[in-house]
Amino acid sequence: MTDSAVVAARPRRLRAAWASAHAPAAGAPRWARVAALAVPFAVLPSSLWRIAAVALHLPIIRHTGGDESGDLPSWMPIELYVVLLSVLSELLAFTAVGLVSTWGEVFPRWVPFLRGRRVPTLVAVVPGAIGAAILTCLWTWVFVMLAFGRNIAGERLAADSPLNADTWQGALVVVAYVPLAAWGPLLAAVTFAYYRRRAHGA
Repeated sequence: MTDSAVVAARPRRLRAAWASAHAPAAGAPRWARVAALAVPFAVLPSSLWRIAAVALHLPIIRHTGGDESGDLPSWMPIELYVVLLSVLSELLAFTAVGLVSTWGEVFPRWVPFLRGRRVPTLVAVVPGAIGAAILTCLWTWVFVMLAFGRNIAGERLAADSPLNADTWQGALVVVAYVPLAAWGPLLAAVTFAYYRRRAHGA
């Protein structure tokens, strides 16, 4: 195959991979598909904010002058950590789409040893249910604490904390992170729909 043919084939492969990742599973209700597709979009604002504020150093965060790297090892730049964290968050969020897609019921070709086999129902339901419970509890706790002017540990926020919403930078943080409160409930609803569909179809 010539180089030009290889280049021409790449868009087709990308389109095929995209179509495969979004091919709806038979019997998946429309509301569940909408909820599953909403999960990555609920996570996206916070991911973009982290990259813009920390990796790109845009002036959208109020800096306190302290060490922002926290407990990161010296070999891990905080910019790289934030990008990796954001990408990982989006990948985890995208797994919700698998609960309404064909690759959530049959292992895709790129999975070694399992390709073409049916996905056991509990292999998807148990992580989905646990993840939904953890995410719901976590972000509910975070926003309740913020509403009372406290951090996740229950300590009162300092006057110069980036999380204080009394400046436009602080308000932007809240706006970017509030959609995360929907991640857990959306995942719970999609997981329930997946379990009911698989259980009735078994």
